[in-house]
Amino acid sequence: MKPRIIVTRRWPATVEKVLSEQFETTFNTSDVPLTQDQLRTAFAEYDAILPTVSDSLPAAAFPEGTACTRLLGNFGVGFSHIDTEAARRLGITVTNTPGVLTDCTADIAMTLLLGVARRAGEGERELRSGNWTGWRPTHMIGSRVSGKTIGIIGMGRIGKATARRAHFGFGMDVVFYNRSKVDDDETRIMAARQLPTIEDVLAEADFVSLHCPGGAANRHLMDGRRLAAMKRGAFLINTARGDVVDQQALIAALQSGTIAGAGLDVFDGEPAVPEALRRMENVMLLPHLGSATEETRVAMGMKVVENAVAFFEGRDVPDRVA
Repeated sequence: MKPRIIVTRRWPATVEKVLSEQFETTFNTSDVPLTQDQLRTAFAEYDAILPTVSDSLPAAAFPEGTACTRLLGNFGVGFSHIDTEAARRLGITVTNTPGVLTDCTADIAMTLLLGVARRAGEGERELRSGNWTGWRPTHMIGSRVSGKTIGIIGMGRIGKATARRAHFGFGMDVVFYNRSKVDDDETRIMAARQLPTIEDVLAEADFVSLHCPGGAANRHLMDGRRLAAMKRGAFLINTARGDVVDQQALIAALQSGTIAGAGLDVFDGEPAVPEALRRMENVMLLPHLGSATEETRVAMGMKVVENAVAFFEGRDVPDRVA
């Protein structure tokens, strides 16, 4: 018999077709996040669960005894929503989808950077509301991007891709913080400088772009103290995970003018977004669009398929994280 799998959200039709051919597949046709009770039931009934970032899988969601499920094939590179230790205790393999969403996420980081610096979202809202009265020399003065300094927190695949766009596209100087030493052709050709602490990056950067993992280790990495350490006219860009930023501290920093603005694609507790953020004009907000292109979402799905096929054929999975 084919392995029984459940797909927790709707995926691109191309990928769903492949899944239905390869496995005995149950699709969540409502495309509404499964409840914790439904997820617990899935552990008892399916050989594999294919979750997304919208599925919270803390330790409490896992069964106390044995589980039918042997594989969690995560649709996404980040997996902080999954308690990997709980999975390990039950002998459940966890995989993710690295690499294929690098460029699209870096594109969104630059979209946010440009949008908030040049007040693009604010300008569109003014125009669409019918309140634009015409060009004038002092209208919606923003911040220049070209030639400024970008600070990257987390110089992995997406951090490097964002730095490339900033440096080669806009002549920006690149400084970065990474927990481990990064010294390769990619960073050298950009003349990117690795600084010893996050605070050193914050002191130099006009734009700070976050590309570090979410989860307990980095929760509120950007807290009130670090937001205050940024340059007063600087902007914060987050395409990593919402919990990396203390949202209440960010709101306070934006309201007080401690920083000039922020561009956010991810939120702590999404899809809920604080009303204070939604009201602010110096914030550009996107609904988690980092990987949202047809090419990337299909590639992500096919990565999950590749991992699942390898797992059930008894081969090493390419993208195992637990």
